[in-house]
This record gives sequence, C-alpha cells and structure tokens, in this order.
Amino acid sequence: MRILTSAEKTEGLTDLISEKFANVDCFRINIIPVAATIPSIPEKAEPIQPEVSPEEHKRSKERISREELYSFIETAAKLTKVYIAMIVLSSIIAAAGLLSNNVVVIIGAMVVAPLMGPNVALALATTLGDLTLARNALKTNLVGISLAVILSVALGFILPVDPSMPEIRSRTSVGLAEIIVAFASGCAGVLAFTTAAPAVIIGVAVAVSLLPPLVAFGLLLGAGYVSHATGALLLFLVNLISVNLAGVATFIAQGILPRNWWEADRARRATSIAIVLWVLLLAALLMILATRI
Repeated sequence: MRILTSAEKTEGLTDLISEKFANVDCFRINIIPVAATIPSIPEKAEPIQPEVSPEEHKRSKERISREELYSFIETAAKLTKVYIAMIVLSSIIAAAGLLSNNVVVIIGAMVVAPLMGPNVALALATTLGDLTLARNALKTNLVGISLAVILSVALGFILPVDPSMPEIRSRTSVGLAEIIVAFASGCAGVLAFTTAAPAVIIGVAVAVSLLPPLVAFGLLLGAGYVSHATGALLLFLVNLISVNLAGVATFIAQGILPRNWWEADRARRATSIAIVLWVLLLAALLMILATRI
C-alpha cells in the first residue's frame, strides 16, 4: 500500500498504522521523501487524515516525523573514516587560521568541521532517554575532541604560538555573548534536522562555538601557556554544555517524544536527570570562571 501525505502528517500516520499492524508478520513502513510530483498536488488536497489529538497535531506541525529525524541523526552521529578525516582537516585549518590571525581561514575550518551531528544526536538521546544513541554520540564526540586536541597540541609544540593575537585571545575567556551564541547554535542545529533544512551552513553555527576554542586550547597547551589554555578549555566546555541544553530544549519544544507511553515515561525521567546534570556542570564551570576574573 502506498500513501502520499505531507511531511508534517507523517508521524501521526505512521503511529496510527503501527498501532494497528505492528504485530503482523513482515510488517514494515518505508518512509520515502518525494522531491517532486507531476502534476502538482493542490495544497487543499488531503487524501489521508489520520485522527490525532489537537496536542499531537500541534507537536508534529512544521517538522519531519520522529522516525525520519532519528534516522538522519543516527547516521550523522556515526564514527566513520570520513568523520575522522574531517576532524583532522578542520583542526589543521583552524590552527592555521588562529596562528595567522585570519578569520576567513577559521570560518573555512568551521565549514569543514562535522561537529553538529554527534552533538545534536546527544541532545536527541537525552530527550528520548535513548542510551544506545547516547553512547554512540558520546563515542563520536570524544574521538573527535581527542583528535582535535592531540593534533593541535602537537602543532602548538612545533609552531610559534602568540597568546596575545586577537583570534587566540578571544577564545580564552567566556562572556555572556559567547553563551548566547552557543545556545542559539544548539537551537539552530536541532531545527536544521527537525525541518530537514540544509544542515551545512547551520553546522557552521555549532562549529563556531566548539572547534576554535578547542583548537586554541590545544595550541596554547602545546606551547606551554597553561593559564591561557585553561581559559580556552573552559570556554569550550561551557559552549558544549550550552549547545546540548539548547538542543534538548528545542527538541522538547517541537514535541519530540517516544511513541509509547512507557517509553515516554522513561524518557522523561532520563531527560530530567540529564538536564539537571548539564545545568549543574554549567553552574560549576561558571563558578570556576567567576573565580578567575
């Protein structure tokens, strides 16, 4: 059976069909995006109208279905050879931009950096209470962060590093503006996935909060500027937590919930615990920053 429906109605329709036929042998739903159809379908044409509550209709409005979203994000969070190569390349480019005080080169590094996928995946895992997705996202994030740090420390040890250069100095302190940018980046990253918008440009917003301070930390640490390196590390950690908190808040605002009530109950508990931990970590970092001022 083939059903053509609009993207925002997909989740309600798949939930309805799954409830009826989930126990049938060989049951499967394949969701296939339609790039175009000829002749065009009138906007008022509604061939399928699954019965959903007003609250559920509001949740699914203007976003893709839960299953499509999960598939996109799960793929983006995988640890692959391409991801590792992009981390290495973006770190080298970012280090070159920081050392030459060239903002254009730094922006180029953020275009290459694949940091949005694992961080949005971590926010989704927090929202859904999905431990498997959380483990995969954390593993991918940790590998990427470790590679960026190791490479930038090596470059800092070999190349001359001047902590007074504006592009490096600006990554060694945390202010309200940086936190606002990180929260906005997290929201933008989630919206890119939930609305199936082009994610490349929005990925720059996430990278601007994460990659430059991380590489600055490695360069300064490799060059022996421990105090400046600590400031860059604190900025990176504050931004990382802010991006994920904003991502969780955006997923909740868009009504991303598990299909079954028992999964939803488990997800609410996991989300509450994770949010409390994120907030406590952010508060602890801000207290540390306050003592450094």
